[in-house]
Parts: sequence; C-alpha cells; structure tokens
Amino acid sequence: MEIIQKLSEKARNDLYLVDQAKHGSEKAFAALMNRYRDSIYYMLLKMVNNPADAEDLTIEAFGKAFSNLDLYTPKFAFSTWLFKIATNNCVDFIRKKQVSPTPLDHIQDIMENATLNIQSDLPDPEESMINHQKIVALKNIVNQLNPRYKSLIELRYFKEYSYVEIASELNLPLGTVKIQLFRAKTLLYNILVKTGNR
Repeated sequence: MEIIQKLSEKARNDLYLVDQAKHGSEKAFAALMNRYRDSIYYMLLKMVNNPADAEDLTIEAFGKAFSNLDLYTPKFAFSTWLFKIATNNCVDFIRKKQVSPTPLDHIQDIMENATLNIQSDLPDPEESMINHQKIVALKNIVNQLNPRYKSLIELRYFKEYSYVEIASELNLPLGTVKIQLFRAKTLLYNILVKTGNR
C-alpha cells in the first residue's frame, strides 16, 4: 500500500487502468494505449529510423505488455515498465533483423504475399494455381478465428484497409483496432504453427 501512495497521481491512474485491463476491459486497454502510443512510437522511431517498423514495434510492445500484465507490479510506474518492454523488444528486433524475421513479420509476409497479384505479361499457370491454393488455404485458416478477429484480418489484408479505415468501418477506437489486430495476428500465427502451414 505504501508503494502505491508513493506513485504519482498519473501512475496511480495507470494502476487503476491496468487492474481494469487485467479483468478484460477493452476501454482500459485502449486508454493505456492512447496515453502512451505516441511517446512509445517516437522513441522507437529514433531507434529504428523507419516509420513502418516503429509502428509495428509499437503495437508489439503493447501486445507484449498487455499479455504479461500479471507480471507488472506497482513497485514502479506502469509507463516505466512499458517503456522497458518497448526498448528491449526493439533491441531484440534490431539484433534479429539480419538473422531472421519475427513470427509476426512472418505472418505479415504470408498475408501480404497471399493478397499480392503477380504482375507479368504471361502469368505462369502453375504459379497462378499455387497462389490460388495458398489464398484458399489461408482463408480457411482465417475462418477458424473468432468472428471479430476474422473481420479485422479480412479488412486489413484481403481488402487492404488502413487502420483508420478499419476503425471507421467497425466503429471502434483506433487503439482498440491496433490491439485487436495484434491479437488476431498472434492467434493466426498459432493456428499456422499447429497446422504446420508455416
């Protein structure tokens, strides 16, 4: 109790939101993400110097923090813990970038390649057939997701909507879309691993 009293008012408010998030409150998740998203993003942008990577790493940092909320203790501010996760994750990303892609990068590649139209004068019929089979297989796997996550994946990768367009289409806050899309990609990756479709 003494530790909590030593925290600033903002940190105590974060602690309340963390507690709500632990109990599954999407509003609490979104509030925490909205509060820290920009500062995490700009810190990561300085580290990787690539807006797309910084955006992905920001979502990953929140995903890791939110999936490990039970490990957070109020000995220090939630923001300190969150920035540490984001920094460590970014350092790992920089180290691994030359070695191998992360599982979520792998999902991103699969999704983007499956929706890519091959541009050539005379498409190879065999390549077209293989691509078609990949898309069908991928759609079957996507169909195994919870309807909410399924629609997010379809909008993002099959219809190529931006995060803002998805938020508008589903009438959800932008932060919630990013959190749920991160979860959807993680679930999709787990299904791909289980079915041996990596």
